[in-house]
Amino acid sequence: MNLSETVESLKDDMVKAMVEMLRIEAISPESGGKGELKRAEFLEKWISGFGFDGIKRCDAEDSRAEGGVRPNIIATIYGKNREHTIWVISHMDTVPVGDLSKWETDPFDPVVRDGKIYGRGAEDNGQSLIASMYAAKAIIDSGIKPDYNFSVAFVSDEETGSKYGIQHLLKLGLFKKDDIVVVPDHGVPDGNEIEIAEKSIYWVKVTTYGKQTHSSIPHTGINALRAGSRYLVEVDRALHERFSERNELFSPPVSTFEPTKKEENQPNINAVPGEDVFYFDMRIIPEHGITDIMALMNEVAERVSKETGARIVPEVYRGEQSPPPTPADSEVVVRLKTAIERVKGKEPRLVGIGGGTCAAYIRLAGIPAAVWSTIDETMHQANEYCKIENLVKDAKVFALLGFRQS
Repeated sequence: MNLSETVESLKDDMVKAMVEMLRIEAISPESGGKGELKRAEFLEKWISGFGFDGIKRCDAEDSRAEGGVRPNIIATIYGKNREHTIWVISHMDTVPVGDLSKWETDPFDPVVRDGKIYGRGAEDNGQSLIASMYAAKAIIDSGIKPDYNFSVAFVSDEETGSKYGIQHLLKLGLFKKDDIVVVPDHGVPDGNEIEIAEKSIYWVKVTTYGKQTHSSIPHTGINALRAGSRYLVEVDRALHERFSERNELFSPPVSTFEPTKKEENQPNINAVPGEDVFYFDMRIIPEHGITDIMALMNEVAERVSKETGARIVPEVYRGEQSPPPTPADSEVVVRLKTAIERVKGKEPRLVGIGGGTCAAYIRLAGIPAAVWSTIDETMHQANEYCKIENLVKDAKVFALLGFRQS
């Protein structure tokens, strides 16, 4: 059998592994869960007989999580050239269930129906995790050594910042500059996009300090809600006007500045609020620096504060400047494009996205990374599913990454 046929022969095992894994909750402590330990232990046991040359755990300490750790698993096949490694990095953690009433099935009792596997985390990121795992098994079963070491990594904490996942592995020095890294955590239904760039993620908390008073005598106070609302409107307009450049690699091709979360300022109606808090979620194209964004926000805050008498304080809640895009002619992109064309019969396009993946941290370390998978984009939704066809075909692509194609 060739490599694709070997992957195809593992289809039933892949579905079984996916169903068993999705039964195990892996929600981060930040989101009210216990972490990924039980899922990691299941995966370690499942792959123990695959024939990897090495399997190791790289735990990050987290006293909030079950067992006090956030586990990360690395399983490696030695290649002809052991100086470099081809990585496929997926994540074990999932977002919470959300509104359970919107689910047609139990999110942690997976259902296989009509060529799909339903369950929380099926598409984000279970499909890619299982696909990469069985791509490695197919390489092992074929008996052919890959060009370089071939490692699959199952990381924790992707959904809540990656501190205990990919950032922890980077601090351990596990990656080399010439490694080839694929992060299968973005995709489209036809599998025809390779993500090579991400916008900067910039979350800003805005606190307005006024003076609380009874709402029947508002002239004795300073309404923090009114002042904060004025600031929101004016800074929103200023940001869009000053940072209006376009980059057609992205969709949308501009920076976005979205006011999102609003905290409760007081429980009662009959008082002028003395404090008000809201947040911006901004996704910034590489042409703009996040420090320039904050400079403008401070400039507008100072002016509105003087005009209203309130004190308006924008502060960084999360700020990650995007690294340069992965070059289109880098080995990871060339290998991935070739493998996708072999399996799917068409050349994928190169894109940038506004979301964040582990690839951003890899790129920040100076290592080119590409993001790719084939998904119906049901992640984070009720009735999340993955297509079994996508599971198998993506595994074929990952397996072919290990070998130069003529």
